Amino acid sequence: MRASLFSFPNPVNEVAARVVAGGVVALSVATIVLDQPWLTAVIAYGFVARVLTGPKLSPLGLLATRVIVPRLPAREKLVPGAPKRFAQGIGAVLSTTAAVLALGFGQHVAAYAVLGAVAVAATLESVFGFCVGCTIFAGLMRLGWVPEEVCAECNDIWNRGATSPVSRPARPQPR
Repeated sequence: MRASLFSFPNPVNEVAARVVAGGVVALSVATIVLDQPWLTAVIAYGFVARVLTGPKLSPLGLLATRVIVPRLPAREKLVPGAPKRFAQGIGAVLSTTAAVLALGFGQHVAAYAVLGAVAVAATLESVFGFCVGCTIFAGLMRLGWVPEEVCAECNDIWNRGATSPVSRPARPQPR
């Protein structure tokens, strides 16, 4: 049970990822505009849950994958999971930082500035399909800081929407 709970999907449906990002934008903006710092903890929980388990323990992930996306007319678009997990990890670090600043130190302005950066990145993903974390991941692969074995499908991340979508987990490639 532990292996299946603590796993991240590969491939990932980009439509679902964009819906989740839209939810992050809505929650982040609501947190800032309504001055509700306790919501930073909710946002941080969602990112941590998605990094550890994909959508399985994330309220936004479950809402996106089980309720919203099945009702959308958009076709599934499969993309490599590793860059999406990396992006969720960046969101987890930033949103946890915002939560600690807001709830641990009472630094709401600083927390909202960090959360604003999360909202900008999530807006880029949700509205334009541009994943900041995925772009960083691709750069780290080009630099050799992320080995090819981590994500064989990511060798050409810029063509991830090409004619043959990812349909299987990553396999190590010979060097």
